[in-house]
Amino acid sequence: MIYITGDIHGDITRFKEKELRRLSRKDTLIILGDFGFLWNASKEEQKLLKWLTKRRYRLLFLDGCHENYDMLEQYPAEPFCGGMARHIGGNVYQLIRGHIFEFEDKKLLCIGGGESHDKEDRDEGVNWWRAELPSEQEMEQCDQRLQQTQNQVDYVLSHDAPSQILEFTGWKQQDINSFQLWLNRLSKELTYTRWYFGRYHKDRNLTGKLSAVFCDVHCLNKE
Repeated sequence: MIYITGDIHGDITRFKEKELRRLSRKDTLIILGDFGFLWNASKEEQKLLKWLTKRRYRLLFLDGCHENYDMLEQYPAEPFCGGMARHIGGNVYQLIRGHIFEFEDKKLLCIGGGESHDKEDRDEGVNWWRAELPSEQEMEQCDQRLQQTQNQVDYVLSHDAPSQILEFTGWKQQDINSFQLWLNRLSKELTYTRWYFGRYHKDRNLTGKLSAVFCDVHCLNKE
């Protein structure tokens, strides 16, 4: 079974809740950005990450606004389930943004990244990285991959949300950027069953096809 949940931000207690404790070797859990266990390489963080690599289920995550991209890039990208991912250890992988992965006969477009609304108050290379915001090249490469699938996937998983959703909900934290506009174009051009995004720390079904996810755990197989 394929499960998804929202931003973790290094909170290990989320993995000890009933819904996640019952996951088995046959299950996959995908976190929609802001994983938080690759941030400062402290001894405590390394201990928690080692614990996560020993989970019996497969643990995957998108990159979010708040990731240490210098640390992530130390792990080389490798082919994984039809796309590219970084193997962190054990069953833990980072799904590289803009790739299409195949799990249990389902195609998942995974788009990490976003722009921190408080980046002016952060220090580059310490708690903020320019790489958090997808580049024009990354968006173009994703468009090319989607053309090969005739713009059809089963699910879209992202950290940030399409611009129209942010305008509608009033959740936008700064001026709409080119990445959010690109996500909005995808929402209109793609054929998909459902789109889930994290970042905004809310659990809410917004339309018949788009949902914000934070603490809830959704099973894609039951859609």
